[in-house]
Amino acid sequence: MAAALPLDSVATGVAPAPDQRAYRMSSIDMLRGLVIVLMALDHVRDFVMVGSVQDPTAAAVGPLLFATRWITHFCAPTFVFLAGTSAGLMARRRPPAQLARFLLVRGLWLILLEVFVISTAASFAPAGIAELGGRTYVGLQVIWAIGASMVVLAGAQLLGRRACLVLGAAIVLGHNLLDAGWPAASTTGTTGPLWVVLHARQVYEAGPFWVYFSYPLLPWTGVMLAGYGSAALFEQAPETRNRRLLRIGTGLVFAFLVLRTLNVYGDPHPWHAGSTAATLMSFLGTTKYPPSLLYLLMTLGPAALVCAFAERVPGPIRGVLLTFGRAPLAFYVVHFYLIHALSMLLGIAQGFAATQFLTHYRFYPKGFGLALPGVYVVWIAVVVALYPLCRWVTALKARRQDWWLSYV
Repeated sequence: MAAALPLDSVATGVAPAPDQRAYRMSSIDMLRGLVIVLMALDHVRDFVMVGSVQDPTAAAVGPLLFATRWITHFCAPTFVFLAGTSAGLMARRRPPAQLARFLLVRGLWLILLEVFVISTAASFAPAGIAELGGRTYVGLQVIWAIGASMVVLAGAQLLGRRACLVLGAAIVLGHNLLDAGWPAASTTGTTGPLWVVLHARQVYEAGPFWVYFSYPLLPWTGVMLAGYGSAALFEQAPETRNRRLLRIGTGLVFAFLVLRTLNVYGDPHPWHAGSTAATLMSFLGTTKYPPSLLYLLMTLGPAALVCAFAERVPGPIRGVLLTFGRAPLAFYVVHFYLIHALSMLLGIAQGFAATQFLTHYRFYPKGFGLALPGVYVVWIAVVVALYPLCRWVTALKARRQDWWLSYV
């Protein structure tokens, strides 16, 4: 094992000190670092773009805005899949009962973090939002999906990795069969029974809380189970692993192109022909909520290809991506507070009152925001600002083996 490197090594383009945990792999951490940086772009767009559109890939927008949103589609599937993979790699050194306890505790911890910390960052109004009838906003998004899927995985991993792979693949491949008969998504108020959130976005008004299940759980659990079952691939020698990742990634992309072209199964929204740009956007505009089979093929295929070539990335870029990829939760939590604070400062500079930004970004005042080039400037600023924090967390994890570091 290489000797620990000084903290300043990252700034000079040398990879950070290796994390000694059994589930840490450079290629996985680099891929995770790439998608965490891309994810910040989507959230900056949400908070600071004038007339922000919730999902530009599902609306009539220009190609540049579509591409800005589309590139961030790779983030959530990659996060969830790699969370399962990391758990699978843990199984090499932890007996099933111990791993089950860890996954259960970590999953519940992530759910609590989503409910109390991240939701507050999204609203800056823990006491309630006027536009929601004074209720407190609770947004259950990707951290919820990872946490709840980990709770399921805590039990499922007792079946073994191969069984998890088969079960996860069956869910991913088959869940779109539910599209026709499943209750429709609703984001306006209390709707049907709680089980609907397994495959549709729902809002529930529970006492003083406005709970938004943004990430339907069933397909995301399938992705995590598939990631856990795929861990054996990452235990192989690097050359063999990368060769198989290349084949798998190519196969997934090819499957996406064929199934999407046929327009028969895999996504509830078929594509339509129009102008060249409109046709391409329609073809690539697959469904994220819930993540359709085609959406997952479209995103996990390229992710596998990137992972296959990750170790060939030049030193300076490699060091930066490793730094972000080994502190993803710290980045995720803090970046929401930072982006919201920046949006408030921008609003004040544009003549709005600070109190107008003590709410969810969907309720920001009309006329606020920046054009798309400004969004990119703020995104770069956010990523640069969070780099020192991630470098510190990464160095801490490399130096120490404290149990609680596995939860951050």
